[in-house]
Parts: sequence; C-alpha cells; structure tokens
Amino acid sequence: MKHHLKHLAGLTAVTALLPLLMGVHMVRYRVDRARRAARDGDRGAISIELALAIIALVAVAGGVVVALTKLADNVTKKIPEDK
Repeated sequence: MKHHLKHLAGLTAVTALLPLLMGVHMVRYRVDRARRAARDGDRGAISIELALAIIALVAVAGGVVVALTKLADNVTKKIPEDK
C-alpha cells in the first residue's frame, strides 16, 4: 500500500510540474533557434526569435504569479480571523 501511495505522490508531483516543463522546453527551443539564426547571419530571424522567447518567459512568469496568488488566497482563507 505504501508503495502505491509513493507512486501516486510522484505522479501528482510530475503532473503539477508539466506546465513549467513545457515552458522550459519552449524557451530552450526559441533560444536555440535564435543561436542558429545568429550563426547563419539571419538578423531578422534573431529579432523575431528573441521577441518570442521574451513573450514565452513573460507568460511563464505570469503563470507563476497566478499560482502564487491562488495559493496565498487559499492559505488566507484557512487562517482564522481574530475577534
């Protein structure tokens, strides 16, 4: 039974981290394309790829802010008020 719970906990943790992992792969992909464009001398592609990488980073940062805000709201609701 303990083995099943550990396995389930591991799956839950991996599932929770999937959006973050997707964001990391997206940023790596965009940065790699920008490096290839720089190596090939394609300046227009570098600008576009860097802009897309920045947009991806801002989206990931926004997701983190939203997650932290929801977590803070949940914790605040659980704290009893002083009367």
